Amino acid sequence: MEYYVGLDVSLKEISICVVDMDGKTVARGVCPADPEGVAGWFRNRELTPRRIVHESGMLSIWLQRGLAGLGLPATCIDARKAHKSLSARLNKSDAADAEGLAQLARTGWFTPVHIRSEEADRLRSLVGARERLIRLRKDLEGHIRGVLKTFGIRMIGIGQGRQRQAFRDQLAAAGETDQVLRVIADAFIATHAKLCQVADDLDKAVRKTAKVHPVARRLMTIPGVGPVNALSFIALVDDPGRFNRTSDVGAFLGLTPKRHQSGEMDWSGRGTFRTFAARARFLRRLRGHP
Repeated sequence: MEYYVGLDVSLKEISICVVDMDGKTVARGVCPADPEGVAGWFRNRELTPRRIVHESGMLSIWLQRGLAGLGLPATCIDARKAHKSLSARLNKSDAADAEGLAQLARTGWFTPVHIRSEEADRLRSLVGARERLIRLRKDLEGHIRGVLKTFGIRMIGIGQGRQRQAFRDQLAAAGETDQVLRVIADAFIATHAKLCQVADDLDKAVRKTAKVHPVARRLMTIPGVGPVNALSFIALVDDPGRFNRTSDVGAFLGLTPKRHQSGEMDWSGRGTFRTFAARARFLRRLRGHP
């Protein structure tokens, strides 16, 4: 007998539903939200599922890797498309969603989601951490500028690394004019210096990683492509074999070609961003955001 399983995953527990080839529910239950808990639930009931599906979400990558490592035939499916099928059910509950996912596993009416490799996630995490620290530093600088402008103090611009110390020196000088500004300056100077240091450390780590990565080194031979863009692109594409054509990569990033069709005329031009949202999505993905 072939069994099909649906997993409705939450942060603490997983609702499980098992159906047979005819769609009849064979077993239901709940287990801890970890791969070992799922595998133990099947062992206790002596069930060997043919297919297990779970929706993409916060724990889906970790769960998929763990289930695959334990030899379970798990597949992560697109949550947005699965929602259309699950929303047709009368009652919304974890058990009902697990049963709906089990029926999708049985019928095969789902879209698998690519699970990135651990190496790709490490690269995304490194690039994303660097960007986050730089953004925090810029937010802090912008806040300082806004506060001091109310007192008629205009801070210098920061275009290069050596100008950051001058920025802190000017902030310290502003603190000498007022007791309250002195307290603010003491706290912000230390914070700004630490943010600059850790951001520089991560920037060096990104450059060092790109320098020893063979694919990143080839990408950096392209004019305008540096370590950050190279590693971001590698982490985003992950497995080039999942794209049949090079144009599919552009479509995945949100790039679509210009097209003009009128009567017998039909031609495609260079790639472009069709909408502002597509452009923003491309930039977020390239910088290491989901």
